[in-house]
Amino acid sequence: MTLAGRIDVHHHFTAPAWLDWAEERGVVSREKLPWWTRWDLNAALEVMDKTGIGTSVMTVAMLGRFSERAERQDSARVALGAAAEVVEANPGRFAFFTPVFLDDLELSSWSVRHGLDELGAIGVSTRTSVNGVFLGDESHDRLLRELNERFAVISTHPMEVAAGKPGGPEGLPGMPPFVCDFLLDTTRAAINLIRNGTLDRYPNLSFVLPHGGGFLPYMATRLDLFGGKINPPVEPGRVKDYLHRFYFDTAGPMSPSATPTLLATVDPDRILFGTDWPPTPAHVIVDSVTPALDGDPCLSAAQLQGINRDNALRLMPGLARR
Repeated sequence: MTLAGRIDVHHHFTAPAWLDWAEERGVVSREKLPWWTRWDLNAALEVMDKTGIGTSVMTVAMLGRFSERAERQDSARVALGAAAEVVEANPGRFAFFTPVFLDDLELSSWSVRHGLDELGAIGVSTRTSVNGVFLGDESHDRLLRELNERFAVISTHPMEVAAGKPGGPEGLPGMPPFVCDFLLDTTRAAINLIRNGTLDRYPNLSFVLPHGGGFLPYMATRLDLFGGKINPPVEPGRVKDYLHRFYFDTAGPMSPSATPTLLATVDPDRILFGTDWPPTPAHVIVDSVTPALDGDPCLSAAQLQGINRDNALRLMPGLARR
């Protein structure tokens, strides 16, 4: 069954079944977890219906800290199984990314096989950095090579504030990291993919940057001008080419004032609709974010149709077959 409507590529999913599993093992306490871990099917469908979202692509979240790979694999198995059950029980309404783990490539390979091959995930998701090591580091090459062979879509998201090395400073005291620092972490990861030649070595990969690409579209000229000062250097004049290799979602929420810069910097066909629900509350998405996007005077009807649905279908044609 295929439902017309928006495709939300940025939907956080913390499985209630995973929370039960993790609580039984003393890994987490529901009451101490952030509000956005209280994922609920009826609440998800309600916000989707109110905003005309036909399909939401879930990023599977697991907040437990495990020291052993076997525990981490069991954790991922429970969470992915729950995501697959949501997809099966609600035809056409949901899809999901299977997670990869930048600090454990063996576990990542298992998740790729289990999630993509056995459970039908539509792509993979990863943090932009783990323990100060950014996506695109040479230690990730084996994983990226495997994903390149699969022409994988890689959805990225910051979850910690990295300063470029373990133990570095972690942002401005008193400011939640999602206000500003997450955007910088995404920008650093994108630049790392550029400067390390990752985009050149693995041309079949499609990276989705959240929150409008962080600061990347807005400092692209600066990166081009000063790319020679970076180590390894970025070739002058190539930054614009690299920007067209990324996809950018609208989650955040993004301000309409940002649209002109985004449209002037990146290919409009590579902008995707995203809500960031439930970290972004339902009333904000329903009352503010979606109406602002629909009424944005900078977007043509064709561009809006692309952002809401068509661009995601080109990127992930498997969504049309659900």
